[in-house]
Amino acid sequence: MTEELFIPESALIKKRSDEVISVRNLYKSFGKNKVLIDFSASLYAGENVVVLGKSGSGKSVLIKCNIGLIRPDQGSIEVLGKRILELEQDELDKIRAKVGFLFQSNALYDSMTVRENLEFQLRRHRIKISQQEVDELVKNTLEDVGLVHTIDMMPVELSGGMRKRIALARTLILKPEIILYDEPTTGLDPITGKGIIELMLAIQNKYKSSSIIISHDMNCVRMVSDRVIMLIDGACYAEGTYEEIIKMNDPKIKEFFE
Repeated sequence: MTEELFIPESALIKKRSDEVISVRNLYKSFGKNKVLIDFSASLYAGENVVVLGKSGSGKSVLIKCNIGLIRPDQGSIEVLGKRILELEQDELDKIRAKVGFLFQSNALYDSMTVRENLEFQLRRHRIKISQQEVDELVKNTLEDVGLVHTIDMMPVELSGGMRKRIALARTLILKPEIILYDEPTTGLDPITGKGIIELMLAIQNKYKSSSIIISHDMNCVRMVSDRVIMLIDGACYAEGTYEEIIKMNDPKIKEFFE
């Protein structure tokens, strides 16, 4: 018999007014495959939350639901005070401009230079600024990720770690209040992965952003998380700091840290 689920006090000390994302009673199935089952969780201002779960457990589905890329079967989602499932497309696009999404695959446009990839993000969200301001914004954002010298290079000319940084720069150029990271260190060697983790922390410190991070990289989980949410059996099975989670004796949790 497993121990009774408990929520550590550290996970309850924030007030609801601090919430930037609120997910309540979320259900999502694909055919007979029940992915999310009464999932509820929150993201608070200025914190990094890591969602930890097995492959296929619904982690990526969850964050895609948060920005309206996937529609849940049931439940409610509030992002920056807006009820995502009730928004018209124009309103949803405005919210998406405030929520950066770093895809696992990076999703850079191979036919565009680094500069054009970043500029496209501004055009897509109809940011009305002069070309001089665009140039300055692109340069400053590339400085944030340490890759100004790549501005006129093509994605194919970049290493895997550099492509990840450029994808992050494209996310940062809109100065999002929230960043959603989908497996930010997957496919990277340990040294490059550590560099991405350090960059994520630097970004949080500089922009005071709030983030949800999907990751199997336990080093990433340990280093970036203010709080860890265990997504098991479709639900928020447990949550707490990294130190609290690793001390839990529940076998379903312990197997992640063995």
